[in-house]
Amino acid sequence: MVTDSLWLPRSTCDTCCLPASGSVARVSPIRVAVRGASALAVVALAAATLPAILLLTPAGRGRLLRFFARALLAAIGVRHALRGRLPRQGALIVANHVSWLDVVVLLAYAPARLLAKREVRSWPVVGALAAAAGTVFVDRFRPRALPGIVADVTAALRAGGVVAVFPEGTTWCGRTGGRFRPAMFQAAIDAGVPVAPVTLRFRLAGGAQTTVAAFIGDDTLLASLRRVLSARDLHVTAQAHPALHPCPGASRRTLARAAQSVVQGPAVSRSWTVDGPVAPASIDDRDTPELLTAA
Repeated sequence: MVTDSLWLPRSTCDTCCLPASGSVARVSPIRVAVRGASALAVVALAAATLPAILLLTPAGRGRLLRFFARALLAAIGVRHALRGRLPRQGALIVANHVSWLDVVVLLAYAPARLLAKREVRSWPVVGALAAAAGTVFVDRFRPRALPGIVADVTAALRAGGVVAVFPEGTTWCGRTGGRFRPAMFQAAIDAGVPVAPVTLRFRLAGGAQTTVAAFIGDDTLLASLRRVLSARDLHVTAQAHPALHPCPGASRRTLARAAQSVVQGPAVSRSWTVDGPVAPASIDDRDTPELLTAA
């Protein structure tokens, strides 16, 4: 049975986690205006190209979406980098969730379909890019739909696709994170594909970690966008860790905990194999026997 706590997780982060006023170096109002206008230009071009995007092959669509995602990041003044390698086919990417920027950064590097809450579809810029990427939008107020969504993700993975999810289920400030929900890890187990953990880190000049891009609590999308447009030298790093390889019949809870420890903890230098008895067929949060062994 799926519980509401599984479907509607809550973050302990709130606007108090955001930087104090004046603590983050800002660009000039003119630069903010230029960034905003540039972002609108990218959105307009993406909207005009959207019908063509939908007609392209998956590979062509991925290349074009990467172009638009990177163009948007450049327009709003966000520098970005990928460390490590992301899978190109047949893998479940799992990442921590800090901001609406997470979607754009992943699209800038990974040819992935995304799993996102339904509300994202109505967001300016990000919603259009996500929809063009074939995002599966989840209605979190319909928990009975979860097994069907897991089945859809499983089918996409079996077909050789890459699917990216945020297992925390909601955004956190980046200095702390939430528990990884295990449901979508079942799709990787059933499809027999690896899980690719990714850590997204937001920093300012000099390498200091920042929460300026976080979209949390009672914060609004407009307020978050203004902070990003105003921030000087905001840099996002996507750290791709070695893949986790679930054995047939592995426990999704074990796999979720292993991925969480990699994403939220220090970088690991070796791959792991997750092994254990088959979890119950229903998508729930029950415990199952489990064992984690090094590959």
